[in-house]
Amino acid sequence: MANHPSAAKRNRQRITRTARNRSVSSAVRSQVKRVRAAITAKDKEGAKTALAAAISQIDKSATKGVTHPKAASRTISRLASAVHKLG
Repeated sequence: MANHPSAAKRNRQRITRTARNRSVSSAVRSQVKRVRAAITAKDKEGAKTALAAAISQIDKSATKGVTHPKAASRTISRLASAVHKLG
């Protein structure tokens, strides 16, 4: 348990940020799974729409500092390349 008010506040902030970061990263993983599922199903149109949603979500996570910007860029690049190879 925190012994100082400032330490108690830091603990509250940690809990809030962890919950927010977990939610954002979970949403990113869900979007990426949708794109990969469409790719394995050879659904070109579904993959394109899922890719657009995934790119938006990944960029948001990078902007918020949940994902490293270069990791986000790499993920987007690999997904876009895989979708492009479909058609």
